[in-house]
This record gives sequence, C-alpha cells and structure tokens, in this order.
Amino acid sequence: MIEIRQDGNFTYVFSKYIDPICKVPQDEEILIHTQDFAEGKINSVDSVPSDFMKGYLNPQTGPIYIEGAEPGDTLAVEIIDIQPDRDWAVSCNIKEFGGLVATNATHLLNKPLEEKVWIYRLQEDGTFKCDTNPKMHYPWEPFMGTIATAPEYEALSALTPFNQGGNMDCHDTCPGNTLYLPVAVEGAMFYTGDCHAKQGDGELIGTALEIAGKLTVKFHVIKNKKINWPRIENKDYIMVVGSARPMEDAARIAYTELVHWMVDEYGWDELDAYDALGQVGEMYVGNMCDTNYSLVAKVQKKYL
Repeated sequence: MIEIRQDGNFTYVFSKYIDPICKVPQDEEILIHTQDFAEGKINSVDSVPSDFMKGYLNPQTGPIYIEGAEPGDTLAVEIIDIQPDRDWAVSCNIKEFGGLVATNATHLLNKPLEEKVWIYRLQEDGTFKCDTNPKMHYPWEPFMGTIATAPEYEALSALTPFNQGGNMDCHDTCPGNTLYLPVAVEGAMFYTGDCHAKQGDGELIGTALEIAGKLTVKFHVIKNKKINWPRIENKDYIMVVGSARPMEDAARIAYTELVHWMVDEYGWDELDAYDALGQVGEMYVGNMCDTNYSLVAKVQKKYL
C-alpha cells in the first residue's frame, strides 16, 4: 500500500498548474490522508468561523499524478474505505453561507444568521454525538465531499463542483462505490479532501460533520473512453452527477448523461431510456449551497 500525507501547504484549487505531490501506479491500494474543510482550525464551540475562513475552504490533498492517464481517458476511482483521522467532527453556521440564507449570489436585505459551532465526539460504538445537544447523535456514514481531476485550462476553487467532480458533496462518493471522472490532462492530476462523517441531502447549512479522514482507493485508467460528467456505480445502481446553477440545469445534466450511459453501454434506444427514467429514475440533491448546485440522477440496474 502507498500512503500519501500532505502536512500543510494544501491547495485550495483544482488545477494542472500545481506540481504533483507524488506519482502512483494503477491498480494498487493508495491510502490518502485528508484535512477537514477548515484545516482543523474550527475546533471548539467558541470558534468564530468567519475568523478562519478568509475565502479559503476545502484544503485538497493533491494533485496526485496517475501513471498512464491521458486526455480523453476516464479515471475509475474504486473507493475501498474511509476512516476518521481524529476522534471529533465539526459542523458550523458560517455567515452568509448555506441553503436558507442570503449569500453573495442570492442577495437579500435580511441580516446574516449568527455564527455557531457544533462539536461531535466519536463514541465507542462508532457514532458521533454532539457535545451540546444529546439529540444530535448520528451514525458514521462517511464520504468524500471533494474529489476531482484537474480541468484542461482553468484553476477552479475547491468550493466548486464542476464537470470533472469537485465539491459535489454527494453521499455516493463512499466506500463500495466506483467513481468515474473525465481525464483532461496528462496524469489526471487527482485531488480529494473535505471528508464528511455524515451529511443530509443538500448539505443544507453549508457544512456536514466535517472531519479529517483517511481514504483508501485504487485507480484504474480506462483508455480512450471519454465521459462528460462524473459517473458513480455500485452493484445496484448507475448514477451521474450534474452541477450547475440554476438547480434545474443540474438536474437536466444528470438525467441527460444518464440517458447517454444507458444508450452507449446498455444498448437502449434513446427515447425508451428517456421514458424509463420518467418512471423509475431517482434523484437527490448533493449540495444546494455552493458556487454550483449538484444533483445526482440514478437508476437501479435491475431495470437495465
């Protein structure tokens, strides 16, 4: 197993212009250490989130260069395991950030909600319990909030979900699933971070149970296979993530790409696939608070 740890000097963008921290082979287990969304700086109920943000969220471990990956390929990321890298998680209300408040993109006259921090402690049974409210007691259901390959030209904020992954905040980037990402640059230049111990659909308040995490993956490059948006697969489902604003455009991207997947790899007629998803398609919101919104369209394999 190859272990990757990036102590400090995190990047807050997805970019090909940053030197890779390492090169790794395909089909070997890789253990990646990640920090939480604020580099662990928000660590008590007395913390004031806005004092630490300074415009930077989601420190990334990376870029990691994947041997053999070239533009036009697809990077398959087999998510084997996610473990906590500390015994506490944090959630908070950040000024002018979240799903039910005014933001810089949704301008309103009302004053921001007060900032507040919740600390959750890892229990002996593997659950997380809030220090200040015992009703807030949740199971460990981890996934990676940010996971991406580098875009061809831009350097994008690590707060952004886009067509090569990014800050999608969808709970299916979790152990047991395989994530497929477009490759736009040599080596793919893989990034990940923003581990979540638990999160509801939409990441409503703007934070999940944020935690430093240890991600175990295997990379495999599918040569000369071009996809347009992130895909996720497990034994029961195929899924596509679409990210855009407004939210209905994200939904359209996700469902359109799911139709394409059914046509290209399962032999469906396009209109038949369209109608089938009208009857048995499923969808949920990954996030409703970031620079783009992310929606996940999915269909059970038994219908394919």
